[in-house]
Amino acid sequence: MLSPLGVTVNGAHSWIDLPGGFQIEPSEYAKIGMIMMLAVILGEPRNRATRPGPAEFALALGCGAIPLVLVTLQPDLGVTILLLVLLVGMIAVSGIRLRWLAGLAAAGVLAGLAAWSLHLLKPYQVQRLTSFANPGADPNGAGYSAAQAKIAIGSGRMFGQGLFHGQLVAGNFVPEQHTDFIFSVAGEELGFVGGAVIIALLGIVLVRALRIATRADDMFGMLVAVGIAIWFGVQSFINIGMTMGITPVTGLPLPFVSYGGSAMFADMIAVGVLLAIHRRHRVFD
Repeated sequence: MLSPLGVTVNGAHSWIDLPGGFQIEPSEYAKIGMIMMLAVILGEPRNRATRPGPAEFALALGCGAIPLVLVTLQPDLGVTILLLVLLVGMIAVSGIRLRWLAGLAAAGVLAGLAAWSLHLLKPYQVQRLTSFANPGADPNGAGYSAAQAKIAIGSGRMFGQGLFHGQLVAGNFVPEQHTDFIFSVAGEELGFVGGAVIIALLGIVLVRALRIATRADDMFGMLVAVGIAIWFGVQSFINIGMTMGITPVTGLPLPFVSYGGSAMFADMIAVGVLLAIHRRHRVFD
């Protein structure tokens, strides 16, 4: 247990109870914190013409490892994967030398193999990975959620069964349908067309974030915008993918769609940061 203030939900000790029945999930804010920290280390005060040196590279790895270790100890596999992708992605975008990036990738592969061989993953995490590799092995156990999510999406057909009229949703056959598996609700009630609209809207957010990154005045702004784009893009892909069986079930919410105060606040903070970067460009353009 990392702190006596935390409470355990679905096997992860990642929530803090607040007065009035509210809860906060610090790992959601660790995402924007990781982005800002790496942008400061890798992007200030240099310009686009210079590369990060060994000192910046080592400092980025050291500082990035702190939230990674803390989230891993909770344990929260989904956020751990996202933070790791953010760390590697922002280091790669910063212009680091390719041999350092290759070394980092090799170290990551070795760490993953070591975690698997030393049985460092929790039993429920191993079950999720094995059920993803073989969905039919345990359809009533570890593979139940993913199987029901795919059935719900398929039952929606082209135009869905109608808002609030999904039979599987109403019968609570899909677990965590308001958070992790919210896209299965959209698939059943709004159909292929509704799901495509949601993906298109998320795509617009990503395109705008990348456009802001390309027009940023300095490396700091560019790295922050790229980091937010990586965050939204990877998290959306994992969330939607696990409802369709193309990614393992990891418990990441769908940005701007899933229920949850901490996640929604973190998403809105990220949008505010993007708008601040865009406004700074317009003022000094």
